[in-house]
Amino acid sequence: MNADEDDDITEELLADSEKLTGLSLELLGLDPHPDDMTAEQRLQFDPEDLAEMASAGSDDRERSARQTRLLAGLLWNSSSILIDQLFRDLGTLHELDTVTPEAIAGTSVLSSLPPQFASNYDAKFTQRFIVVAADVTASFARGWAAPGCLAGELAVRCLLDQARITEDIYELDLPEEWRAIVEEVLLEDADSGTLYADGALHADGADEQGTGKLDIRHWFEPFAPGDAVPPYACS
Repeated sequence: MNADEDDDITEELLADSEKLTGLSLELLGLDPHPDDMTAEQRLQFDPEDLAEMASAGSDDRERSARQTRLLAGLLWNSSSILIDQLFRDLGTLHELDTVTPEAIAGTSVLSSLPPQFASNYDAKFTQRFIVVAADVTASFARGWAAPGCLAGELAVRCLLDQARITEDIYELDLPEEWRAIVEEVLLEDADSGTLYADGALHADGADEQGTGKLDIRHWFEPFAPGDAVPPYACS
């Protein structure tokens, strides 16, 4: 990759950041300057924190703002790539006689899902997952709402995996620990991370607590009556 290609993707992502209206830069980790806060906002911080924010030089603030805007653009861009790659995976599945863990390991997105359920990631599953992923990523534009089902949480994790790939390819200048920052916002109190722990859940549906609520049979079920899941995904 040459410098021009790097500049091109950076400017593209910075432009994309303007489209991500469902999350503020502050939620993505940008500390505002106290002079830009309302009196009510300043009350949310300790005096020591306000003094530290105010002491940051203009160059540091500009770099921090640019990094956070780049992160916002990366999330937007990765959302589009995620759906594209899922459709590609769906096409791959249609060419298979049998869905095997080995076949899923070679896919673009489905390979990021918990591997113990790989033999269940057939075309119907993928179609439902695409609908949920599209609904979750739409929140980047309409206003963020936490995923209403486990499949939605997993779609966020797949999206962040894609963002990491783009970061590595282009060596993007992002905020430190950006994934942890984003996960704290998008996956607060999420249970889906348990599915990636060693021995946490087997494909027979028995988790460590014996409830089976993390089994793939329940991934598209709403967490609670008020949580929205697209009708197609629930079918």
